[in-house]
This record gives sequence, C-alpha cells and structure tokens, in this order.
Amino acid sequence: MAGALPLLEALADVPPRGALMGLDLGTKTIGVACSDPDRKLATGVETIARTKFKADAERLLALSAERNAVAFVLGLPVNMDGSEGPRAQSVRAFAGNLARLTDLPIALWDERLSTAAVERELIAADVSRAKRAAVIDQHAAAFILQGALDRLAYAGK
Repeated sequence: MAGALPLLEALADVPPRGALMGLDLGTKTIGVACSDPDRKLATGVETIARTKFKADAERLLALSAERNAVAFVLGLPVNMDGSEGPRAQSVRAFAGNLARLTDLPIALWDERLSTAAVERELIAADVSRAKRAAVIDQHAAAFILQGALDRLAYAGK
C-alpha cells in the first residue's frame, strides 16, 4: 500500500466483513474507535497519549490485531473551504508512515466539525468538562468512523 487513499478507493478490495478501526489524530492524543465486523456501528475504544510515532504505531497495530481490523480510517481535518492545512498534512504524513508498517489499507475520511459535534453531544448529555476531556477523542474517532460506515453502506460496500 502506497499510503492513504480516499475512503471508497482505499476500501475497494477489503473483504465485505471485518472491523474497521477509526482514528482521530490530534497533536497530543489519538482517539481510537472500532466498528463491529458487519460495519454497522462504531464504538470508542481508547485514547492514546501521543509519544513517539513508533510507540503510537505499535499500540495502534496491537489494537487492530486484537480487534481483527481489516483497515484503518483516519479523520482528515479539511478546512471549511475544502483546502488542506498543516493538520491535514500531518495526518497524511502519519498515514504514510503507518502504511510502511502494515499491509492494512488506510482510508482518509473528511472529519470537518467532528470534534465540535461530539462536544455538543456530550454537553447536551450533561457530561462534566473533566469527563469530556477524557473521552472526547475516542468519541470523535467513533463519530468519524460512523460517518465512514454510513457512506460505505450508502455505496453498497
């Protein structure tokens, strides 16, 4: 695999069943979510405190193996006008580095406003600020992955 591709392109050849692992890459943390094998529902798994790429990648690959994931879906932070800034370039670089360590396909999914949407949901559910901080990244990863799952379902994949 030469790196990351758009969702439908990246997942064109994956088996019809098998979990997908969603990632919300922040500067300090990585939110991780996983789907069920039928790809109906995304669930938050954990939040990884970022250290060095090698350690972060090892944890992600261990989680993907534990959950029998067949692909990764990374949230791509695109600007509201559709352009890509430094954060998107950072995600692309991370995806390229991860691709060198795994044969699993890596898909990119537009994550515009995912963290803001999750924050609103958690506030509406009256979750305290401290608890929100602890879970927001994995909830954002689940939000991103659920969007990708819904798109795949719509495309009949």
